[in-house]
Amino acid sequence: MHDDLIARAEAWLAEDPDAETRDELAKLIETGDTAELSARFSGTLQFGTAGLRGELGAGPMRMNRSVVIRAAAGLAAYLKKNGHSGGLVVIGYDARHRSADFARDTAAVMTGAGLRAAVLPRPLPTPVLAFAVRHLGAVAGVEVTASHNPPRDNGYKVYLGDGSQIVPPADAEIAAEIDAIASLRDVPRPESGWQTLDDAVLDAYLARTDAVLGAGSPRTARTVYTAMHGVGKDVLLAAFARAGFPEPVLVAEQADPDPDFPTVAFPNPEEPGAMDLAFARARATDPDLVIANDPDADRCAVAVRDGGDWRMLRGDEVGALLAAHLVRRGARGTFAESIVSSSLLGRIAGKAGLPYEETLTGFKWIARVDGLRYGYEEALGYCVDPEGVRDKDGITAALLITELASALKEEGRTLLDLLDDLAVEHGLHATDQLSVRVKDLSLIADAMRRLRERPPAELAGLPVTRAEDLSLGTDRLPPTDGLRYTLTGARVIVRPSGTEPKLKCYLEVVVPVADHAGLPAARARATELLTAVRRDLSAAAGI
Repeated sequence: MHDDLIARAEAWLAEDPDAETRDELAKLIETGDTAELSARFSGTLQFGTAGLRGELGAGPMRMNRSVVIRAAAGLAAYLKKNGHSGGLVVIGYDARHRSADFARDTAAVMTGAGLRAAVLPRPLPTPVLAFAVRHLGAVAGVEVTASHNPPRDNGYKVYLGDGSQIVPPADAEIAAEIDAIASLRDVPRPESGWQTLDDAVLDAYLARTDAVLGAGSPRTARTVYTAMHGVGKDVLLAAFARAGFPEPVLVAEQADPDPDFPTVAFPNPEEPGAMDLAFARARATDPDLVIANDPDADRCAVAVRDGGDWRMLRGDEVGALLAAHLVRRGARGTFAESIVSSSLLGRIAGKAGLPYEETLTGFKWIARVDGLRYGYEEALGYCVDPEGVRDKDGITAALLITELASALKEEGRTLLDLLDDLAVEHGLHATDQLSVRVKDLSLIADAMRRLRERPPAELAGLPVTRAEDLSLGTDRLPPTDGLRYTLTGARVIVRPSGTEPKLKCYLEVVVPVADHAGLPAARARATELLTAVRRDLSAAAGI
């Protein structure tokens, strides 16, 4: 076993085009660090519906140039097999460690395979790449990003020519092409021949951002903005200036790209502490709302003053607010969300007489809904301009929520007032998440098995009226690894995360409210129910 491991590591080393990872791997071989070598050579990073994502480092289980070159070659082979020889592949990247290198390698591989490659001019938000795919008539797009993962990670996200992320069976077909590459020496990588785009694509994207706002709508809301050390700042400021909003006050410590994300434990607005600096800035400047993007600016977080201090709105709250705003503006078309998001969207759409769809988790599914007008997911992702960007877009979502805050401000109201109105109209929909991060992935599999073998009959004293194993598929959904429990006045979904070593449980309770006076009691009841559901579900899953 030891000799075989060393032989595989040496074969990988002989092909590695990168001095940094060659040195790293050579040292591991030299010191005979079999534990670390085993971890890196226990398989290969799997190419799935999120593309690739993993920790930077040498070897097939890490993100590095060798892995990226193979992924690009597999994608090129897939595109040619599907009749796209000579087609354009547009490539974007964020400001993480090695992102620019991975983008350049991808461009070289595409060029060597006889496809045309165009690279965005500098690190830009993921939505700009998603826009560019359709705008330029590309056959595919690649974004090098690990979104809001820890600093040591990077990733590789693939879009097909319709401008939305890949879904099965394309992911498996691309993975098979990657596996078929015997040696990196078989992959031509010319030194030049691809195009580096100028700002025309970004200008076209910014011109579209205007279209999400109503003509002549109020633009008075003042914001504090954090880019979370990512690439959102310049594009968001340009979009806000074009729209005529007051210039956002920046959280200076987090405004510029920094791949080490020095001020946050995790560069994700949802993580504890990530918004502390933004809240401090808000206390000092008293804006109408706080807006945060994640590092690749495809997500948008919103915080509001609630009583004496600031609090983050849940993704489901922002999702409902944007939906109500679009309905009020007369939007037509289908409203869609993933199954883990709040059922309030369905009620808002139903009352407005609009079509409504539920999809599997991820914008790769939401973006494919026929006639989509608006889609959102509870993890702070909103698609408010599906004709422009068929993915979540933290820039246009920020514009739309600031327009809504401006309209309410003119009426002497706030986003919280509108949430109260929605609760009275449709019932108080309260959501929460039980999320367990693990070092050992088998713990997630064990929890899922436990729940499948012994599904709970009740949670928080509420009877489970329906238990569905989503791996079997439903009449509306393709199979996915997940469980859904429908209760009287509540809903629970349990699934392994697609991008992180986490088990995620999504909880929702719905408490009827007669009038605004009944809201405090309804909130207290909802909190009590969510706490009890969390407790009982933890016990049932053994986590």
